[in-house]
Amino acid sequence: MAMSDSKPLRFAIVGCGLIGRKRLASLRPGQFQVAFDLDRSRAEAMVKMAGCGSVGTSLHDTVRSPEVDAVIVSTLNGSLAEIATHAVACDKHVLIEKPAATSLGQLNRLIGIAEKSTALVRVGYNHRYHPALQKARELVDAGAVGALMFIRARYGHGGRVGYDREWRAVPKLSGGGELIDQGVHLIDLAGWFLGDFPTVEGHAATFYWDMPVDDNAFMSLRTAAGQTAWLQVSCSEWKNLFSFEIYGRTGKIAIDGLGGSYGVERLSYYRMLPEMGPPETTIWEYPRGDDSWRLEMDDFIEDIRLGRTPSPGLKEARAALEIVEKIYRASGFGVPGLQP
Repeated sequence: MAMSDSKPLRFAIVGCGLIGRKRLASLRPGQFQVAFDLDRSRAEAMVKMAGCGSVGTSLHDTVRSPEVDAVIVSTLNGSLAEIATHAVACDKHVLIEKPAATSLGQLNRLIGIAEKSTALVRVGYNHRYHPALQKARELVDAGAVGALMFIRARYGHGGRVGYDREWRAVPKLSGGGELIDQGVHLIDLAGWFLGDFPTVEGHAATFYWDMPVDDNAFMSLRTAAGQTAWLQVSCSEWKNLFSFEIYGRTGKIAIDGLGGSYGVERLSYYRMLPEMGPPETTIWEYPRGDDSWRLEMDDFIEDIRLGRTPSPGLKEARAALEIVEKIYRASGFGVPGLQP
């Protein structure tokens, strides 16, 4: 269902924590309409922060409101799919945070409802919109590194006292550990550059934290043509780290940092010369902070205006979750979220 340029798009936000507040900041003036959270005080705080809008009296009334065109679902993982399914069944467009569901069973139900609806669903993989990743996409599309061969990426953060007692350590709420948390970002980015991965190998493990979910995961993903993505995620990294390297036949792109505690976001482009030897090197730095949330929201608004299938959307979310489930099952994790 496309919308006219003259009609303002009105949003509800369900889940008013840190990510919900980031989503609020990405909206254009006048778009925020309703906030709902099981903790009413958080919804009230969001309305106060916005200087407009109202607090929803219930999830049902918030989602069904005729004053709402689209719903942002920014709750804990365990309730993402259920809320999004309810919103889509009411023909509301949805931006749902990654991983969109904690099992393929949940996600398939959402996909089935979406296929019968005019609603569009975008999945919040905002890392695609970081400036260094956008620049990498531009370079790859321009043929700057030639045919792609493989990707090597690492993503991790240190913990804090009590980390293994937070919601991410509770399978029913999180659906898993580090693999379904930061791991899906790397899987999504690797697929964005290389395509589908019919061959999946790897394992997840709990090395350090006292919790029933994984704190490290290792993946080797291969396309039908044999291109490989070697990925590792960790929540025992101790010093926050983001490293994403793209190797082509004539060059390499290395992305380090995401801003903040991950360090200044930087892209290094290494162009191989005909005589080989040391490559010609160009470096871009992006010290001005993260604008990915706004850019992602702008694309979602454009999706709705044009009636365009969002990307990343449910298809991409399903591809990532298939890999997560394969690795969890192979690693012997009996995570409740993986039950259909």
